[in-house]
Parts: sequence; structure tokens; C-alpha cells
Amino acid sequence: MNEQEMTAKMAKGDGFIAALDQSGGSTPKALRAYGVSDDEWSTEDEMFGKIHEMRCRIITAPSFSGDKVVGAILFEKTMDGMVGGKTVPAALIEKGVVPFIKIDKGLEDEADGVQLMKPMPGLDALLARAKGLGVFGTKERSVINKASPSGIAAIVAQQFEVGRQVIAAGLMPILEPEYSIKAEDRAEGEAILRDEILKALDALPEGQQVMLKLSIPAVPNSYKALVDHPKVLKVVALSGGYSRDEACAELAKNDGMIASFSRALLEELRAGMSDAEFDATLGEAIDAIHAASTQKVAA
Repeated sequence: MNEQEMTAKMAKGDGFIAALDQSGGSTPKALRAYGVSDDEWSTEDEMFGKIHEMRCRIITAPSFSGDKVVGAILFEKTMDGMVGGKTVPAALIEKGVVPFIKIDKGLEDEADGVQLMKPMPGLDALLARAKGLGVFGTKERSVINKASPSGIAAIVAQQFEVGRQVIAAGLMPILEPEYSIKAEDRAEGEAILRDEILKALDALPEGQQVMLKLSIPAVPNSYKALVDHPKVLKVVALSGGYSRDEACAELAKNDGMIASFSRALLEELRAGMSDAEFDATLGEAIDAIHAASTQKVAA
């Protein structure tokens, strides 16, 4: 797939994006859920080696293909790794899966109801390296914890500032201002977030597009104006702490949104499974998430 073909695949959205981008802080938890205990590794390199094995097993599984998985978000170390004698982005592209990379370096402490992204030193070099490896786009996450108009405005401003840097490097940014599903004022805050994003989209130069990764909204189709905006290539949804069944049920109520799930995709996979068991379990998850992304129901 060339860049034009990847863009078309994302625009069509006939599937979902697998989020395989757990980083340092979330990796031990992901490994434990997979059945790899903390005493099976002792250094950070060994830890990342274990998670790389898991990701390679997913990527090479027969059920993981571009028919239903249209994209995959990678952690930087995964992007730089190899699978089956190929770079991971090349292996994904060969299977018809569009590669993305997580670029944020984690979150600042909460202020004004939100957690902004930490500084990203060396971002231009990372973007150039990703582009050279055939990566199509990036993903950057910040978090909203309450309906603070000024906090949400700051989140959106930072997301679009970094997004413009990504666009300048020739890559497609996925902007991820996650709204905590635990927030009691989520419906109110998501309306503020939608309107701030619409203002920022309208300010983008003609011909530029972004993707958005948002929590599944409290009120179905609250983000329809974003889904339909000409400067948005695709709106994808994070599972945000929902179980897979819950996330799929809620996502199916939102027209035009496709999944970009991590834990909800991986929750039933275990290191001790045979290859056949592993692929069957992964295939069931892929089928369920694909259906929620492409077969919508009335709210």
C-alpha cells in the first residue's frame, strides 16, 4: 500500500484500528493480563522483549489481517523492531494493515481538570524515522477529567499544535483528547470538547486533515459533526475502561465511528495458549470489534 491507498483505506473505515502501543507505565499491567508475571523479566529491555513477543504473535496470527483490522498503532520500540525478518511496519503493510506510531511521552499532572501531554523532545527526528519506515500516521493522548471550558480549550490547542507538526512531516495525526468515562459531567464536557475541536478544524488550512480518537460519547452520535467534517479523515473510539462487550455495544450506537481498542482487543489472550487457541480467541475479538465498527444499531 502506498500513502494514497492507506488514506483511502482509513477514509472507508471498513474495520478497526488495533492499539498495540502500551508504553513503559502500562506494559507490566498488559503483560500480567496476558499471563506473563513480573518475575519473568528483570530489566526494562527484558520487559519490552516480552511485550514485543506478544505483539509479534498478534501481528503474525492468521486472523489479524487487513480484511477487518485496517490499522495498528505501535509503540516506538515496536516500530523499530522486527517480525519474521521484516520491520514491523513493513509486516503490517504486507498484511494490508496501516501502521501508526504513538508519539506522546505521557501526561502532565492534572491542572484545570485536564492532563496535558508532556514535552516531546526529538519529535521531528522520530517523525522522520517513522516516515522512512513506511508509517502512515501518529497518535498522541491527553486526558480530560471534568467539564472545564478553559482546560478543554488548552487540551485541544495542544493537540492541534502537535498535529500540525505531524502534518508538516508528511504523516497523518490521530489526535486523542480522551474524556474519562468515570467523569460525572461527561455529557456536558463532551459537548464543549466537540465545539472546541470544530473551531480548531475550521482553522486548519484547506487540504489538511486529521484523525480523531475519542472516548465513546455518553450521548450517542454526539460527535456526528466531527465524523462528517471534511477535515477529519476518520473518527475512532477508544474503549476507555469498558469491557469488550460494553465497548462494542456502545460503539455500535455511533454512526461513522470505528474502534481503536487496546485492552478490549487483548483481554482474553494468554501467553500459554496454543497457536490455534490464540488465533481463535483473537479472531473472536476481531469479529466482535469489526461488527461494532461497521454494523450500526439505533441508540
